[in-house]
Amino acid sequence: MMVNKQLVLTYIYLLVYILLSSGVILYNKWVLSPKYFNFPLPIALTMIHMGFSGLVAFLLIRVFKVVSPVKMTFEIYATCVIPISAFFASSLWFGNTAYLFISVAFIQMLKALMPVATFVMAVICGTDKLRCDVFLNMLLVSVGVVVSSYGEIHFNIVGTVYQVTGIFAEALRLVLTQVLLQKKGLTLNPITSLYYIAPCSFVFLFVPWYLLEKPEMEVSQIQFNFWIFFSNALCALALNFSIFLVIGRTGAVTIRVAGVLKDWILIALSTLIFSESTITTLNITGYAIALCGVVMYNYLKIKDVRAVQLPVDSVSDRISKELKMEKKSSDLYVPDDITKNIGGKGTRNGSPDSIVDEEAPFIPSSRVSHLGRSPLSSYSA
Repeated sequence: MMVNKQLVLTYIYLLVYILLSSGVILYNKWVLSPKYFNFPLPIALTMIHMGFSGLVAFLLIRVFKVVSPVKMTFEIYATCVIPISAFFASSLWFGNTAYLFISVAFIQMLKALMPVATFVMAVICGTDKLRCDVFLNMLLVSVGVVVSSYGEIHFNIVGTVYQVTGIFAEALRLVLTQVLLQKKGLTLNPITSLYYIAPCSFVFLFVPWYLLEKPEMEVSQIQFNFWIFFSNALCALALNFSIFLVIGRTGAVTIRVAGVLKDWILIALSTLIFSESTITTLNITGYAIALCGVVMYNYLKIKDVRAVQLPVDSVSDRISKELKMEKKSSDLYVPDDITKNIGGKGTRNGSPDSIVDEEAPFIPSSRVSHLGRSPLSSYSA
């Protein structure tokens, strides 16, 4: 009976994660779109998220002392946190800006390119090797995205470039996180991640905001509703912690299946809520092709990891072994996001197989620890 209760609780967490993840994306789209709330300032919105997350982290660490800060030296901050925060801020900026030009449904389809971008960056940085089978999978994903793009009714080159640029910026951030933080042996839980990354990302975003959006805010009638932005930032924060709860109760395969299910639900919901999110048969066909490539890619990586696993006898042993597998599967792809958008229970921080949820602006994707995910991931509106 206890097992059944735990199983029910796990499914509840999965449902909450799917609802929050989809809800945050739709909420951000509604806030940014000139057709709806009309706050077409993606950098400002991202800065609000960063400021809110940094404040929450400060209160939890310095005031309420929920967790203790990690030992952060100036060298680690300058050589690791700053460059990672720069690419994190860039991915958020470009990803959020894309919502001004293209539909939610099409953006979800473009996000299927994430494993391709991560694989390319990992090969360039020397953290992964070019393999024929993986290359063919990446080629299949790319073909699927091209087909989906060709079938897009409201195709916009500017929005597509913004989204793809954000994807590659996030991929580079993931690889840099693995290369830089892993060498330092630094592990960040969700709270300490926010504490160190959010303020730095805020600073990086301030420059483009001052140059690009501040002049527009001075001359335009921009509405600011405190409760809208507060609830928006709160939802994104709740998403990050729901990710932690889900990962703490499930394995890599389950969370990835939930991610795929969430993407399909999000595409369906966006077509019902937003008139511009019209999808065609060619859209769906291309996205299905891309997902086939993603599934095959994940299968190969999981197969590689399990090939070196030793047999286990008990449930606790299997759980322990699965966590170790999570630690090794450094390039499993999680559709989307999860980022916007962490930690690792005995795992490496920031490896490319991090759960990238771009809807979660504060916590850059990384590994899961007993406290949650480490922040070095993607948020996209």
